[in-house]
Amino acid sequence: MAKVKFTAGRVAAFKCEDGKSQSFLWDSEAPGLGLRSTANGAKSYMFQAKLNGQAIRVTIGAPGTWSILEAQAEARRLKVIIDNGQDPRQVKSAGLEAEQAARDARQAAVEAKHIQDRHETLTLGMVWPLYVESRRKRWSEWHIRDHENVVRAGGVQKVRGKGLTEPGPLASLLDVRLSDLTGKHIGAWLAKEAETRPTQAALSFRLLSVFVNWCESQAEYAGLVPAGACKAQQVRDEMPSKNAKEGDSLQREQLAPWFKAVREMGNAVQSAYLQALLLTGARRRELAALRWEDVDFQWLSITIRDKVEGERTIPLCPYVAHLLAALPRRNEWVFSSPTSANGQLAEPTPGHKRALIAAGLPDLTLHGLRRSFGSLAEWTETPAGVVAQVMGHKPSAIAEKHYRRRPLDLLRMWHVKIEGWMLEQAGIDFVPVTPGLRVVAAA
Repeated sequence: MAKVKFTAGRVAAFKCEDGKSQSFLWDSEAPGLGLRSTANGAKSYMFQAKLNGQAIRVTIGAPGTWSILEAQAEARRLKVIIDNGQDPRQVKSAGLEAEQAARDARQAAVEAKHIQDRHETLTLGMVWPLYVESRRKRWSEWHIRDHENVVRAGGVQKVRGKGLTEPGPLASLLDVRLSDLTGKHIGAWLAKEAETRPTQAALSFRLLSVFVNWCESQAEYAGLVPAGACKAQQVRDEMPSKNAKEGDSLQREQLAPWFKAVREMGNAVQSAYLQALLLTGARRRELAALRWEDVDFQWLSITIRDKVEGERTIPLCPYVAHLLAALPRRNEWVFSSPTSANGQLAEPTPGHKRALIAAGLPDLTLHGLRRSFGSLAEWTETPAGVVAQVMGHKPSAIAEKHYRRRPLDLLRMWHVKIEGWMLEQAGIDFVPVTPGLRVVAAA
């Protein structure tokens, strides 16, 4: 194999011999360095040597990219690798892998730093909307509204009444970093909120606690909130009492003034809603979400979207049927409002408070009306299981849970008795004109 000293002129002039697919020119200065020229005129420096008795070739590069001196230096480097008993191709592959691994490591470090920096700045206000959106399909409309209300900024003109709306209980925590939501911080927030609105503070804390659990289940947010923050002693010490408000229910002798004041309200929808709330024992939001399709005037039943069982069907008693039949059918909602955003009765509490003042009665929450149904039903000696099934309580005994699901007719027998007794105590003379079909109030 003849060798020549590579010069620019010789490299430029070298061509593939006629009739061959490729020809080689070998350098006399760098062992193993050759110049290959193909029939189509392409040229490249290459290195050839033997390793373990087998010939190997490694392409170095084109003359337009590599100078003669660079190609010679690369050939000598490859020769050293061969002399060390290594395959240059494997060494190159390992080098490329090492370089790629180094690049990947640098990229991972950059991304980790970015994530760390972002995590250090993530606040409750940044993650809360993402949390709500991720759970939206699984939550009821009321539950979504609760999550939106507790973080509302406030400071806008009230739709009803004068003045501006108050910030939600969690609004003061929105700018707090997740990493700063320690038990001490949450306890201090809870103590302040519980002074003026303990019920809302307790609700907000429960929502916050579930939010923290959700964060722990997400790889992106896991570990950001300090462990045990919502179970810390500082939080338990400030937790508002779960006991029901003392006196938050109507007594038998209070039925007459309560019904009189509520029936004289200027808003017929609110009046019917409050009376139905007391006479059915339903939860305030369950009843507010009642649609016309849920009311069966023919078979005298009401289907309520139940937060415990999904839905339950209870009797449509005569007086409540009379109240609902008289309501305007503006839209899909039984208790509708022409001014609310969704056409549904929004907030009956202010009207109820005015009625209580007019009746000279102590303050009573809407949930207190549900509580009143349960306690007043005892005067009629209605079985506790019947009352629980009408109200949508979970069965408390084994027999109730597994064996006793009373038919609607049996519930109706007792429910009508409860309604009639309340109306009697209230001094309301009500006689259904056609039992089972339509009812009207006595003159």
